[in-house]
Amino acid sequence: MKPIAIIQHVANDGPSYFATWLDQHGLTYQVYRMDLGQALPADVHEHAGLCILGGPMSANDALPYIEPLLHLVRQAEALDVPVIGHCLGGQLLARALGARVGAAAHSEIGWSDLVPTNDIAVEWFGSVMPLHLFQWHSESFDIPSNAVQLLKGQYCHNQAFVLNHKHLGMQFHCEVDEAKVLEWMESGATEIVASTSPAVQKAEAICARLQQDLISSQRVASQIYQRWVRGLKS
Repeated sequence: MKPIAIIQHVANDGPSYFATWLDQHGLTYQVYRMDLGQALPADVHEHAGLCILGGPMSANDALPYIEPLLHLVRQAEALDVPVIGHCLGGQLLARALGARVGAAAHSEIGWSDLVPTNDIAVEWFGSVMPLHLFQWHSESFDIPSNAVQLLKGQYCHNQAFVLNHKHLGMQFHCEVDEAKVLEWMESGATEIVASTSPAVQKAEAICARLQQDLISSQRVASQIYQRWVRGLKS
């Protein structure tokens, strides 16, 4: 099978558990580092699927690679090459599909409980609800007009959508592992302290049950990834 393309925006937001899961299941991938000035995939045909990771920038920023990336996502959707977007990646998928991305009602940092909005959610996330997943964002997406909303949260209503049973946009970070969370706690300490959002947790609350929360999160991530790879192009 052709490799999965992974688009990485910044050094401290790599594929983490997504790469671990792919390695465990013998699936190959290629990481394209936007932060290192690497080029996007020349042709989506070269890849079995397209994963877009998160980052601190806005999906609306005029970075030189954003419009080409949106074009690549649209090409993937037209050719049935499955796309999966984590946080910023979900926002970019939404934008590529014609939906608005803008300031969220509340910034979210830390663990949050999400509930399904559609019966299809069980297929993607399993039957154990609510989902307890990690967040770090200040913007959010509208649901594209031809997509189906799957999850909602207390402070951010739109948490996941799917298009054509294949392309998945997520507002949360199901790909986090311990190293990523701890690094973000250090690099984002000032942001956490300065925030007045009711959806931003203190560092001690985020880390209080980190091992247990990661086990739960990665169990859900495994369900998500297992469902998503069913659509990979050979």
